[in-house]
Amino acid sequence: MIDTHAHIYSAKLAPDFEEMLDRTFQAGVEKIFMPNIDAASIVPMLEIEANYPDKCYAMMGLHPCHVGEDFEAQLSLVESWLKKRDFVAIGEMGLDLYWDKTYFEQQKEAFRIQANWAKEYNKPLIIHTRDSMAETIELLEELADERLFGIVHCFTGNLDDAKRIIDLNFHLGIGGVATFKNGGLDQVLPHIGLDRLVLETDSPYLAPKPHRGKRNEPSYIPIIAQKVAELTETSLEEVSAVTDKNALKLFGLA
Repeated sequence: MIDTHAHIYSAKLAPDFEEMLDRTFQAGVEKIFMPNIDAASIVPMLEIEANYPDKCYAMMGLHPCHVGEDFEAQLSLVESWLKKRDFVAIGEMGLDLYWDKTYFEQQKEAFRIQANWAKEYNKPLIIHTRDSMAETIELLEELADERLFGIVHCFTGNLDDAKRIIDLNFHLGIGGVATFKNGGLDQVLPHIGLDRLVLETDSPYLAPKPHRGKRNEPSYIPIIAQKVAELTETSLEEVSAVTDKNALKLFGLA
């Protein structure tokens, strides 16, 4: 199985990092994709990638919660890394209206810039959206063309949102929320196919039941996969096979 979105460079995973990765690989999770969030996350993320080749893969982008007055300087750093070496994706980027709306216009501008980099480098765009699903879809519809594709990570929208996102050539990142009683994905997943889904943990955040409220880690991917299998009335093996295929194709590793 594949975890398409995990912040395993987080300090929250540092105390037992090696043991955590051992648990992950023993659980059958073979690849982990790491989203960048800001300047501080770059070095630890790249160190993990170097230490675990063909297992851990780095993305490059600027998270919307780190977009502020200096966002242009932050994006300049991101662009310098994109010119320096290859990354599997642009992200994580997007819109977030949960914590602070002060820099929403700057978030939208950073979104447009990074979406255009995804087109230029022919890489998937990994989108964060929190309390901003309508605004995110509106921006995607503005930017959409045959070159733009990727993942709306930690998808928590409704069925109409899911269909609109899929129509825009994007996949849905399904994580621990699928296991939550009031997560809402039980109203979505039964009505769409596996061919537009990928699995993720968003570690160390959003742990699935029965670990909800605790630290998340990539070894919990099988829990999420099992829930997706139940909601889509398919087998765990089929969920694993199809979502793995989707992920490898998206990240150019097929």
